[in-house]
Amino acid sequence: MDAPVDIRLHGNRPPLDPRPLERRVGLVILATDHTTEPDFRRMVASDRIGVYVARIAYANPTTPENLRRMQPALTEGASLILPGEPLDAICYSCTSASVVIGDGEIEVAIRAAKPGVPVVTPTMAAMRGLKALGARRISVLTPYVTETGRPMSDYFRRHGFDLASFTCLGLDDDREMARIKPSALVDLAREAMADDAEALFISCTALRSAGVAAEIEAAIGRPVVTSNQATAWNCLRLCGDAEPRLQWGRLMTLPLALD
Repeated sequence: MDAPVDIRLHGNRPPLDPRPLERRVGLVILATDHTTEPDFRRMVASDRIGVYVARIAYANPTTPENLRRMQPALTEGASLILPGEPLDAICYSCTSASVVIGDGEIEVAIRAAKPGVPVVTPTMAAMRGLKALGARRISVLTPYVTETGRPMSDYFRRHGFDLASFTCLGLDDDREMARIKPSALVDLAREAMADDAEALFISCTALRSAGVAAEIEAAIGRPVVTSNQATAWNCLRLCGDAEPRLQWGRLMTLPLALD
């Protein structure tokens, strides 16, 4: 064997930046999620904002009982994202579970691991987005079965929204929801939009609706809020990014007003 390589230890410590990237967003997502990461990579991540992901266990079907079972995993999931380091925002990316578990309970569970970090849920972000757009009477389109859609309907009514229409597609597997063609979502949105509604909310982080939000707005002539578009908008604004991104829909041009 040749003589060992002479390994030299450099005598000076290199200079360090405070962070590799200026801002950082955490995502807690379902083990079965196909859509949130690609959406946030397109809409949020940049050379200034990093997106960091933890997955938690989830088993279909998408029923209120199964959704509620994720609650105990939220704290551990959040703790796995850059342990011991602060985040600028952290998002739990499941719309229907946010309704079933409750925004407040999710916030408590995540802040147990990440104290003081702003917590975003799709329902919370959607409400903020609809208010920013000045919409109170809305139509809602979901991929869920009616059993899962009912708590969603109650949630928006409880928070002061008037539901002009509420459409469920009857799917109970989030992996199938992620496979709905975006072009089909445009047609479904057109059918789901009531004539007297001021905006359309497309619920579910599994749907690939954020990428066609602007196309849907052109088709229905009114604003569209989708789960991933709303959380991305909320997280961007919490990171101090106010750049208008009209290609993702009208919401992405507006400022955020916190509750």
